[in-house]
Amino acid sequence: MVVEVPRWLNAKMEIATKDPLNPIKQDVKKGKLRYVANLFPYKGYIWNYGAIPQTWEDPGHNDEHTGCCGDNDPIDVCEIGSKVCARGEIIRVKVLGILAMIDEGETDWKVIAINVDDPDAANYNVINDVKRLKPGYLEATVDWFRRYKVPEGKPENQFAFNAEFKEFKDKDFAIDIIKSTHDYWRALVTKKTDGKGISCMNTTVFESPFQCDPDAAKAIVDALPPPCESACTIPTDVDKWFHHQKN
Repeated sequence: MVVEVPRWLNAKMEIATKDPLNPIKQDVKKGKLRYVANLFPYKGYIWNYGAIPQTWEDPGHNDEHTGCCGDNDPIDVCEIGSKVCARGEIIRVKVLGILAMIDEGETDWKVIAINVDDPDAANYNVINDVKRLKPGYLEATVDWFRRYKVPEGKPENQFAFNAEFKEFKDKDFAIDIIKSTHDYWRALVTKKTDGKGISCMNTTVFESPFQCDPDAAKAIVDALPPPCESACTIPTDVDKWFHHQKN
């Protein structure tokens, strides 16, 4: 996975799919940089959050499990290990299960995984291991995703499979979903699907008409401004708590 947001941070960073070479950028809404609220009792993101490269949730495909189309992004990952990763870090993860969130009418899968280099990784092989060894973590994950947009004035998110009281599906189901999103990505990058503005420029996919020379890609990267880290001013209200009564 590619880590977009390290655990505990608030800046809503994501792979910018419409920019050449898809850099990680902070999301902007109405001209302002976006931050997730500290929705009590959670501080920022409660996992290392990121995405699996070479995947795409196709907005033109109606998912048979959710009845909704894809959200037009790579598939998301919540990494539950002990290490706080760095933004942009690429880590190998072990898939444990998956959650199907319905975000404003779109399918938005959330893969639950653990860093293979985590000291406890050998103890985690299926989603029930998370329930057993990290009691409350999966419940907190559902609660976080359900309510994290409420501070923005939006309604709570919904989930598929609620009728079964089992929002999380197992590892095999998760891997099948990941494979399907990889197939949608491959159709996108080989121009069999219209990405409608998504930049598919790449240096490694030989069958892709969007493949470019590595020197050309380097020139694009070199022309970008440097990453903004400590020099950036974070709004003072980012650290405040947001209290919301659960429905």
